[in-house]
Amino acid sequence: IKRSYVSPRQNSRSDQVYSWMLVTSQALGTVWRIAKGSVMLAASFLVPALCYFRRMHYDLGHWLKWWIGYLQRKFKRNLSVEAEVDLLSFCVREWKGETPRAKMMRKACEELFWRHHIKCVRQVKRDNYAALRSVLFQIFSQGLSFPSWMKEKDIVKLPEKLLFSQGCNWIQQYSFGPEKYTGSNVFGKLRKCVDLLKTQWTEFNGIKDYHKRGSMCNILFSDPLLEYKLYEALKFIMLYQVTEVYEQMKTNKVIPNLFQLLFSRETSSDPLSFMINHLNSVGDTCGLEQIDMFILGHSLEIKIKVFRLFKFNSRDFEVCYPDLAPREWPEISLLTENDRHYHIPVF
Repeated sequence: IKRSYVSPRQNSRSDQVYSWMLVTSQALGTVWRIAKGSVMLAASFLVPALCYFRRMHYDLGHWLKWWIGYLQRKFKRNLSVEAEVDLLSFCVREWKGETPRAKMMRKACEELFWRHHIKCVRQVKRDNYAALRSVLFQIFSQGLSFPSWMKEKDIVKLPEKLLFSQGCNWIQQYSFGPEKYTGSNVFGKLRKCVDLLKTQWTEFNGIKDYHKRGSMCNILFSDPLLEYKLYEALKFIMLYQVTEVYEQMKTNKVIPNLFQLLFSRETSSDPLSFMINHLNSVGDTCGLEQIDMFILGHSLEIKIKVFRLFKFNSRDFEVCYPDLAPREWPEISLLTENDRHYHIPVF
């Protein structure tokens, strides 16, 4: 039998190759175990991390949604005259069902839409300043000018004039809406209110761009404190006009019929009783009555046309305050569902 002869040199090479392969295999095994361990370790951290970030994302989204909703609710609550909405959509949303009243309200809105071409409506905050707010918003948004009598007098001095020129010391019993009797501080508060009205009215009247006036109205009518002062100024303007006409009546001058009706009532036989029994409650426990709307229109020299939805199909569906206004007086329009809550129609 022949045996192959392996030289010591060849045997040494085989041992080297084997040793190299063994070392390589061990090295690869070590690397694999390290890599596998690292991957497993990373995965053990990655899964909780993903769960944490997913939860944080959910919580952040929920928090942002709540915060955005809060800001929207806060803004909406402060905005006392809302943006335009389609009249018919507003009608369907406000008066659902098949009750006789709901049907009448929907028919009244359809009448306004088709015959009077009122396409949209701006909802006005439901409080006891609603009528004053609706009127003043349109005066400012349309850039109307001062009444002629206001151009001839400094209305900021009217509170002192009533006291010192006409002896109306009872003006100290004037109440500012929810506020009650304020004593000697009345004149200072009234002066500030009337001064603000004069300043704002002058500013809006000087703006010729309709869209700019609209933007400024949105800002002004989202500030309750400024609004409150403006409405109290309007109330005082009404009281001043009632006092002026009453003084004319005492000298046997001819006065408008609406004031004759006002002074014929036991609760408003003179300016003091009108203030105590009616005007002081406006903004607090009640809004403007119909006769107050006449006085407001007369005082501001504007014709206030009101569509009374609850009087649909009657002669009182469309009324004007005052009803016999001079032609040169500007006209504004309102709609009401009950003579307490007013909204602004958009043609």
